[in-house]
Amino acid sequence: DDPALLRLVQYTLAEEGMDVATASNGRDGLRQFYALQPELVILDLMMPEMDGWETCRRIREMADVPIMMLTARGQDGDMVRGLDIGADDYMVKPFSPEVLVARAQALLRRSRMARPEKAPAVYRDDRLFVDLEARRVCVEGMPVRLTATEFKLLAFLVENAGRVMTFRQTLENVWGWEYQDDSHQARLYIWRLRQKIEADPKNP
Repeated sequence: DDPALLRLVQYTLAEEGMDVATASNGRDGLRQFYALQPELVILDLMMPEMDGWETCRRIREMADVPIMMLTARGQDGDMVRGLDIGADDYMVKPFSPEVLVARAQALLRRSRMARPEKAPAVYRDDRLFVDLEARRVCVEGMPVRLTATEFKLLAFLVENAGRVMTFRQTLENVWGWEYQDDSHQARLYIWRLRQKIEADPKNP
């Protein structure tokens, strides 16, 4: 909520070779997150439109990206709340630029060390073949044409095979957080995709 501070953080991190994107409110921050998939998120708490608590909670529901809260609220209760809802670090203003850089680098380092192996680019089972890089889908050896959204949905499911994903997580990852309360379109796409790739769409 402080343009001067936003520029200072951007400049400080950019000077260390980091690519930095900024947003002046929580809603724009979420849009940036979905579009850019950053390796690190730094949040203020007192942002317009959507505060840092809610922004952190929504990001944490769908991603393991490191989150640092950078705020003037230094009470123990605020720190505990921030860490409880998913922040990995909590830094109180005023801050030292050198310490900010050191903490950001530490979060990135730990995240990269803990990062699981990337999902394979090709998925296959007895019926389905999906090449994520070539955007090619075959069912029982026959090519299947999918729309861009249908393929994005299938790719998300393939990349998370074996994990339990909630409908809301699927909605936010494929369509974006703006559609979290509008599930009709998503359910229609899921139905269409099942018609194309499943032997018995009524029994997935």
